[in-house]
Amino acid sequence: MSRSDTLFMAACSGLVVANIYYCQPLLVLIAKDFNIPESRAGRIAWLTQTGYACGLLLLVPLGDIMERRKQILLCMVATTGSLALSAWSPTFGVLQVAAFLVGASSISAQLILPLAAHLAPDNRRGSVIGTIMGGIIVGILASRSVSGSLGAVFGWREIYYIAAGIAAVLLVLMRWRFPQSYPSFKGSYGQLMASILYYIRTQPALRQASFRNFMSFAALSSFWVTMVLFLSAPPFGYQSATIGLFGLAGAASALASPLVGKRSDGQGARMNIWIGLVMELLSFAAFYFTGSSLFLLVLGIILVDVGHQTIQISNQTIIYSILPEARNRFNTVFMTSTFIGGACGSAIGIGLWNIGHWPLFCAGTALMVLINVIVTATVSAKP
Repeated sequence: MSRSDTLFMAACSGLVVANIYYCQPLLVLIAKDFNIPESRAGRIAWLTQTGYACGLLLLVPLGDIMERRKQILLCMVATTGSLALSAWSPTFGVLQVAAFLVGASSISAQLILPLAAHLAPDNRRGSVIGTIMGGIIVGILASRSVSGSLGAVFGWREIYYIAAGIAAVLLVLMRWRFPQSYPSFKGSYGQLMASILYYIRTQPALRQASFRNFMSFAALSSFWVTMVLFLSAPPFGYQSATIGLFGLAGAASALASPLVGKRSDGQGARMNIWIGLVMELLSFAAFYFTGSSLFLLVLGIILVDVGHQTIQISNQTIIYSILPEARNRFNTVFMTSTFIGGACGSAIGIGLWNIGHWPLFCAGTALMVLINVIVTATVSAKP
């Protein structure tokens, strides 16, 4: 596992995971194109995340039973097709189906992470995970900024056509560069899925890490979807191009990820989790008092992004250290929980906005973080 291997995997992971987030700054454009309310267009965000959660649950475990590179390549073929379908969608109903398929097929990043953890030596696993997570964060940030800016100029459909082209190129590069990796599990798919339930019952550290990330990503996703509605309304009235640029404020989380990964090697992961939770609480305090102040909004974006990545990388370092032969299944439980949380958070954020706009959204999402703090403080287990 050379440094160049790690960086290549990080780049691939970032470009793949970007597919899930292209839609967020485009919701206003999608609403105008199909002549529907912006809140209804918000379904595309949570449907994509729901599809991703289903893919994580049903497809990622296969990495413990089939050759991993082959699985990644098959997923990339499906990703290319679903992105093209999104761009072509003649009706909002077709787009909703396509959005679900985009999410369900864009799981390659979560297949690359266990592969990298398998190839990395024990004393560098946290660092490797942190670097790849840094690539994923860059992909998330770039997707929001690029899709918002280019979407305003060329249209939202062109963003999906470009994404389909990128996926096709990645398919070729991955076929050339990724090593083959054969798992040790010899049972059937049914036995594989049954073992996931067994691990959920018998591994408290896995359950707790999954819950922490569920709540953390719910809060983060709630913010990013609702922020589009907040910034497009008075007193700001920004267009999608401007809204997309706010994604760059989260660049600090990409820079922090490798450092968090290094700190998570050994016994630093649990302290990192507490640091991340405190940062998330501070972020929603900043959001609540934002008013028309962009300074507090940008500060909150930095805090919420870095806080979530600190929590996630630390949780991943913990679960990947438990049973090496079951990393894909552990990642299935962990990331399925995470993106179910993301889908729930997106839906809750839009619901809170519709009821009480920004103040109620901030208060409700801060409550999610407080629940995470209370559970983390009262329940603990060694991996």
